Amino acid sequence: MSTCKSRLLIEIRDSLKNKDDDIELSPSKDNILYWIAKLKGPKGTAYEGGIYRINITIPIQYPLTPPIPTFETPIFHPNINFTTGEICIDVIKHNWSPAWTLNSLCRAILSILSDPNPNSPLNCDAGNILRSNDYKGFNNMAKMYALEYAQLKKKVF
Repeated sequence: MSTCKSRLLIEIRDSLKNKDDDIELSPSKDNILYWIAKLKGPKGTAYEGGIYRINITIPIQYPLTPPIPTFETPIFHPNINFTTGEICIDVIKHNWSPAWTLNSLCRAILSILSDPNPNSPLNCDAGNILRSNDYKGFNNMAKMYALEYAQLKKKVF
């Protein structure tokens, strides 16, 4: 646990020192192994203007073992399970390295919001729409969910 705790304390310090306009990242007040991320929907996507809350559970083997992020905010995306919030992303499933940080993980999640992979769907409906090249239909559905669940109601950044 000491390696994990030391690493997380460094990440807390870095997140306070290096503010990111698109990511708000902080540990829970009660448990350093549970973090909350708030991501701004990427510009030029159907998610733009939304704020997406992600819960991140940190295993005690971190940074050797990847954290487990899950979307709390419902989102229509092929690589995110609508019901559980599970995220299918290579960095967690196959390419994790201790060089990754929680902030770089959040950057990778923002990247899949900008560039979804319909061939690895956790949301089959979203994946099928994209695989059929119905980008307008996909964007309309994603925007509808963004308007319903992820609207910025008050300034959080």
